[in-house]
Amino acid sequence: MSALQCLTFLFLFLLLQVATPASPLPLDRRRRVLDNSNHSNFAKHPRRVVFPVNRGSCDLFAGEWVRDETYPLYRAEECGGGMIDPGFDCQTYGRPDSDYLKFRWKPFNCDVPRFNGVKFLQEMRNKTIMFVGDSLGRNQWESLMCMITSSAPFIHTHIIHEDPLSTFKILDYDVKVSFYRAPYLVNIEKIHGKTTLKLDEISVDASAAWRTANVLLFNTGHWWSHTGSLRGWEQMKIGGRYYGDMDRLVAMRKGLTTWSNWVLRYTNSPLTRVFFFSVSPTHYNPNEWTSGATASTITQGGKTCYGQTKPFSGTSYPTSSYVDQKKVIDQVVKEMKSHVSLMDISMLSALRIDGHPSIYSGDLNPSLKKNPDRSSDCSHWCLPGLPDTWNQLFYAALLF
Repeated sequence: MSALQCLTFLFLFLLLQVATPASPLPLDRRRRVLDNSNHSNFAKHPRRVVFPVNRGSCDLFAGEWVRDETYPLYRAEECGGGMIDPGFDCQTYGRPDSDYLKFRWKPFNCDVPRFNGVKFLQEMRNKTIMFVGDSLGRNQWESLMCMITSSAPFIHTHIIHEDPLSTFKILDYDVKVSFYRAPYLVNIEKIHGKTTLKLDEISVDASAAWRTANVLLFNTGHWWSHTGSLRGWEQMKIGGRYYGDMDRLVAMRKGLTTWSNWVLRYTNSPLTRVFFFSVSPTHYNPNEWTSGATASTITQGGKTCYGQTKPFSGTSYPTSSYVDQKKVIDQVVKEMKSHVSLMDISMLSALRIDGHPSIYSGDLNPSLKKNPDRSSDCSHWCLPGLPDTWNQLFYAALLF
C-alpha cells in the first residue's frame, strides 16, 4: 500500500469516528445515576457544586412530595437520650397525627439515594462534619445524628453539649458530627455595654473551630429579620462605624460577604467541602398557602401551621416572606464560583406546611396549648421530619 493510500485510509477512518455519535445514556439509567451506592465523589470532586447538577439531567431540588409507607427513616426513640431537643420531638410531646411522617421528596428526573449510615461513616472515617448557623442548623444536626444511629445501630457514640460548640462522636470510625451556634455567622459581642453585631468580622474562636472541619454546612436567615424584643443585637458595626439599624438585606449581604471571604481564605484544602443551605421558610401566615395569594394580599395572621396534616398540594409554593433573603444568599454564593455547594431547600421546605412542631414543641403548659395562635412554633421542624430530607440531599451531594 502506497503512502498516499495509507493517508487516505487514515482520513476516512477518523472521519467515520467523528460522524458516528456516541449513544446517549438511556433515560431510565440516567434516572438511576444517584442510586449507585458503590461510587463516591468526596475525594474525586471536592469542589463539585450543586449548580452544574441542577442544570444537567437532574435538579435535586425540583420535584414533589410523594407518600412512602417505608417512612420515616427512624423513630425518635431510636435516637438515644439527649439527641433530640424536646422542641423538635413532636410525637413524644403529643402530636396526634402521623401522616406527615410518610412523605418522601422525589426529584422529577432522578431518585435520591436512601441514607446508609454505614456507608456514610466509612466515607467520613477520621473526619469532622460541622453544622454552623442558627437553630435550624441544630435541627438538621440532630436529624443527622438520629439517621446515623438508626441505620448503623451497633456503633459506640458519645455526645457533648456545650455552647457554642456541641459534638457527637462516633468512636468506632473516629467521626465527629458537630454543631457550632452562630446565628449570623459573623461575630456578635458586647462593646461599651451594647450587644454589637460586627458585620465585617468572624470571631477568632469561630474561625479556629470551623477550620478543624473537613465538611462544613452553613446556614443563616431568620435572625436577620427579627425586630423588637426578638432582635438579637443593639447596634451594628462595620468599618469602625456604628449603626442603630440598617436595611436588613444590606446588613445580611455585608455579613455574608465577610463569611464568603473567610471561606475563600481558609478552605482551600482539596479535602474540605463547604455547603450552604438556603433559607428554611416559616408558616405563620395562612394567606401564603391560600390559593391565589400574592405578596400584596398577605396579612398578619395567626400561627396557623397548627392543625396542618398534609403538605401543600403542588410542586411550587405561592409566596414566602424569605424570598428576598434567599436572593441575597444565591447572589453571594454564585459570586464565589466553585467554592461552595448551594443546597436550595427553600421551595421543597415551603411545601411542608404540615411539618412544624406547632404546639407540640416540648412540654408546653396547658394554657399555651389552648392558644395555638400565640404559642405555635411554625419555624422549626419535627424530628423525624423535613430535616431528614435535607440530610439525604446532603448525603447525595457529598458522596454521589
